[in-house]
Amino acid sequence: MDRVQKQEMVASLHETFEAASSVVVSHFKGLTASEATDLRRRMHAAGAEFRVTKNSLARRAVEGTPYGSLSDLFAGPVAVAFSDDPVAAARASVEFAKENDHLVILGGGLGEKRLDEAEIKSLAGLPSLDELRAIFVALVQRPAANVVSVLSAPAGQLARVFGAYGAESKDG
Repeated sequence: MDRVQKQEMVASLHETFEAASSVVVSHFKGLTASEATDLRRRMHAAGAEFRVTKNSLARRAVEGTPYGSLSDLFAGPVAVAFSDDPVAAARASVEFAKENDHLVILGGGLGEKRLDEAEIKSLAGLPSLDELRAIFVALVQRPAANVVSVLSAPAGQLARVFGAYGAESKDG
């Protein structure tokens, strides 16, 4: 890789760090090609991106971003997971690491907050942005549905009373 390619790689990584809501740094020693493909597929499905990069380039790329404090994690066979959703990269990384001993989570970041492995696992347990939006919509709609059922209940009761009265008058 020549100097120009390295500069382009650093610039691309820098932009990715700038745009990411969360970052997870992990060791991937011993990960086979098929396992790496499976991990990338899972990351993509979760809305995250998984990249293996040279440590020296990653250290340069992280400078001046909210994830600058992670530069000491870039040693050894390291990969980085990024996502716009604060939970997606953490969840996909933790789920894969549970099934595969070759991926070891080192830490990461959420905005400017540095997270250790335990915090990444806690973050992975939170609902995603889409799940939170669905919960919020359900909560907003619930009171309206309750109001409709309360308002329609007296009308339904009246209809039953009139129906019973009508049926009684036919019999008698």
